[in-house]
Amino acid sequence: MTDSKSNWTAAGHDVSDSIELNPETAVLAAAINLPSGFALIAEDPEFGPAISMGMAKVEKLLRDAIANSDPLIDATSRHLVEAGGKRVRPLLVLLTALLGEGINDEVIKAAAIVELTHLATLYHDDVMDSAPMRRGAPTAHEVWGNSVAILAGDLIFARASVFGAELGTEAVKWQARTFERLCLGQLHESIGPHENEDAIAHHIQVISDKTASLLATSGAYGANFGGCPQFIDVLREYGEKVGVAFQVADDVIDIASKEAESGKTPGTDLREGVPTLPILLLRQAARDGDEAAQAAVALVEADLSTDEALAVAVAAVAAHPATAEAWNVARRWADDAIAVLAPLPEGTIKQALISFADAVVTREA
Repeated sequence: MTDSKSNWTAAGHDVSDSIELNPETAVLAAAINLPSGFALIAEDPEFGPAISMGMAKVEKLLRDAIANSDPLIDATSRHLVEAGGKRVRPLLVLLTALLGEGINDEVIKAAAIVELTHLATLYHDDVMDSAPMRRGAPTAHEVWGNSVAILAGDLIFARASVFGAELGTEAVKWQARTFERLCLGQLHESIGPHENEDAIAHHIQVISDKTASLLATSGAYGANFGGCPQFIDVLREYGEKVGVAFQVADDVIDIASKEAESGKTPGTDLREGVPTLPILLLRQAARDGDEAAQAAVALVEADLSTDEALAVAVAAVAAHPATAEAWNVARRWADDAIAVLAPLPEGTIKQALISFADAVVTREA
């Protein structure tokens, strides 16, 4: 009698040591769409192909890592990987590795670690937020229920940890510290600021932990495994600051953009009661006696279940200077990210990192 367990694919097991692309999977390279801000890389005759092929290998490794012979586990694990995404975190790993010796198998694994860690958090976040959709598809908990979605997230994180173990103790430590920050950020967001704690400073710390920490680790991984350890601290700080700028910009896009431009329904965060920076600045202005802010806060705190009420609240918040101030905050974080790149050698990679920081706060989506 055959032990059925022997037919299961354990986390990270049975994944080929080779990350080379065969003719069928090599076509992934041609399908890589770099996010806004990376045009310099896409157009570069040397770095463009290196990034495209590197990202195709990351994509292959992601799919190999989550594959499972159990149909349900395989389907739940693949759910978000196959839904796509910008892949900003693994891209940052590959890009920063090009400051050193270039993209090797260790760099590819490091890139897979950060994306798998990110995907694991999305499964959990969607359960906590009762989110119905993610990347244009029903969320995992909507399809299979909360328990399966949570365990799928745990499984994906376990597979990221296996790759970390293969890269050594330093990689494991960085990933563990990052995951700790991701959890702390979520906990602090759920708990809210303590009495007498500044709500805006609390919010910045939350997004620093929830969003920026993984981008910071991405930059550090690229420098470490790409053979330029002298830039680890610079690129970790860059990722941290870009991450805060990225999330603050998202806060504003939720209010200020048009759905046709951003692909997002304006006011989603408002309706869900998410404490974003424009709303925190608006409340601060209201407490300081700003009548327009007080009127806008009243609209925000009203019943937003109808699209009409939500649209009115969104318009009021977007028109208030608090929203423009939030954009300025994002711009300052992006500028600070650019400033920390000063020690890097001049060239295409540095310019691409600068362009990406700029794009974070000028994008529509």
